[in-house]
Amino acid sequence: MEYQVPQFIDVEDKIIGPLTLKQFIYVAGAGGICVVLFVYLPIVFALLVSAPVVALAVALSFYKMNGKPFIEVLEAGFNYYTSGKLFLWKHAEPKAAEKNAAAVAAAAADAAARAPRGTQKLTRGKLSELAWSLDVKSMDGSRRNVES
Repeated sequence: MEYQVPQFIDVEDKIIGPLTLKQFIYVAGAGGICVVLFVYLPIVFALLVSAPVVALAVALSFYKMNGKPFIEVLEAGFNYYTSGKLFLWKHAEPKAAEKNAAAVAAAAADAAARAPRGTQKLTRGKLSELAWSLDVKSMDGSRRNVES
């Protein structure tokens, strides 16, 4: 038995001419607001106020950012600005006592890093000689047959 699988389910239906229902509502709402503005305000003020309304309606209807409708971007921005923020680290200048303690700790670390007098340094020659002796000698001290 064969069933037809619907395709293109993420595409909205065009209901009113070339517009979807959401697009029509945004454009019609902006048109209504502009009519009210032109009726009750002088023409200069109506033009100034209606221009952002029309721009917002066009953006809501047709503009997409990274494949997402503009209304989702506005909602995410609104939620970001109204929600609480979590700061994990705030930089604060260290106090004088903390600076002194840090300086003492740094000096102690420097002193510990320096080799005491009388300690032999491990040079490259000594290191390669030690590595060769480990490669050549076996556990009991006898020499293995090393092929070169």
